Amino acid sequence: MASSSPTLAPAAGELDELLCFDLYAAQRAVTAAYRPILGELGLTYPQYLVLVLLWARGECTVREVAEGLRLDHGTLTPLLRRMETAGLITRRRGTSDERTVLLALTPTGDALREHRDDVQCRIAEVLGLRERDVATLQRLLRRVTVAAHASLTDDD
Repeated sequence: MASSSPTLAPAAGELDELLCFDLYAAQRAVTAAYRPILGELGLTYPQYLVLVLLWARGECTVREVAEGLRLDHGTLTPLLRRMETAGLITRRRGTSDERTVLLALTPTGDALREHRDDVQCRIAEVLGLRERDVATLQRLLRRVTVAAHASLTDDD
């Protein structure tokens, strides 16, 4: 009988030869690893990323958050609306330009900051990567991201 749990076996056919599939599979696995940890805090992974950005930068425009998270406005707007409804952030129009929407943490959203280190430690434990492995992986992934973005802007 086949197991319903995920395996680390290579993908069938030619998928195991594709870097893009390995990146896709890793992204899905890492996001899934965050799910139970963030679920304890009542957060989704995208909500956590918004909070991390706001914890680091303070009040930001929607545009700054979109650029920071590399998300389009159509994806970000419903996410921010849900976070506002949950009492994690506030949204308000800019005073000098009403087209600008400013985002800020509420006390509830800011209080979740105390869990950030615990979340990161638990994820590091789940992934089983040493500190130097994490640094190497981040360096490689950032190179891939920069190169991929550069290739998109070269075509314009």
